[in-house]
Amino acid sequence: MTIEILQTGPLLASCEKALAARYTVHKLHEQADKDAWLRDNGARIRAHAGSGVQADLMDKLPNLEIIASFGVGYDNIDIKAARARNVRVTNTPDVLNDAVAELTVGLMISLARRIPQSDQFVRQGKWPNASFGLFSELTGKTVGILGLGRIGKEIATRLQAMKMRVVYYGRRHQATVPYIYYDNLEDMARDSDWLVVIAPGGKDTNGIVSRAVLEALGPDGRIVNVARGTLIDEKAMVELLVNGGLGGAALDVFENEPQVPAELLTLDNVVLSPHQGSATHQTRDAMGALLVANLEKHFAGEPLISAVV
Repeated sequence: MTIEILQTGPLLASCEKALAARYTVHKLHEQADKDAWLRDNGARIRAHAGSGVQADLMDKLPNLEIIASFGVGYDNIDIKAARARNVRVTNTPDVLNDAVAELTVGLMISLARRIPQSDQFVRQGKWPNASFGLFSELTGKTVGILGLGRIGKEIATRLQAMKMRVVYYGRRHQATVPYIYYDNLEDMARDSDWLVVIAPGGKDTNGIVSRAVLEALGPDGRIVNVARGTLIDEKAMVELLVNGGLGGAALDVFENEPQVPAELLTLDNVVLSPHQGSATHQTRDAMGALLVANLEKHFAGEPLISAVV
């Protein structure tokens, strides 16, 4: 019997092609009357491919067995509701570690050396008449990593190669890593030149980078966020960037993306990126392949590759 699965938004072309080759795929986002479609067809759906699944959708899919999420973060899935309904949840970790770590380093170098601004300086014909100026480098600086998970470790390895001193803050001390552990985020920020945010999103980490943490990082400190915009008190960060209380920011994510605070668009001490952490062909293809592989394992009755629930 054909297995019917649901998408509620577009996925990568290679992923959609692989899904269509194996299952009967229904695309809710293409339905004119989504509620009517769910009333008539929801009971046939056994899997959801994608993300952004809340309890109200699960209620309309009474035979849902698994949510295969496209992405490492699953804060936009109601995990509690999934557990209560015995719905499995998978994500796509590991395959995006290198891409996110590379972008992190790129953002840091771009901010330290003002690479986006220097590009515009040359393009606008200013170089023959002026010197661009002197800025900073990563060598010899201390970087504090908030969230030393899979991606955090890849970032740390690369930053050590940049001759930076690495320290970290997390829920627990990791005895097998060669970095100094802080059990207080504010203290780590005070002792760091850079703060890299790469912890999971969700209610437990909302606003964890508070005004106090940002003030501890100080007027010479720089923050990098490649996690979720909700982890930082964005209003306080913008205010401190404007008034000089914070030295700079390199941001791939924002609290209400794709909307970005207008003040950030005018500042020279920021580098902005449109949530591009995993946005390479090879990484996105690997994420799609892992999503499909998790579904295959589930319907074959085999252990899931990357189970969240």
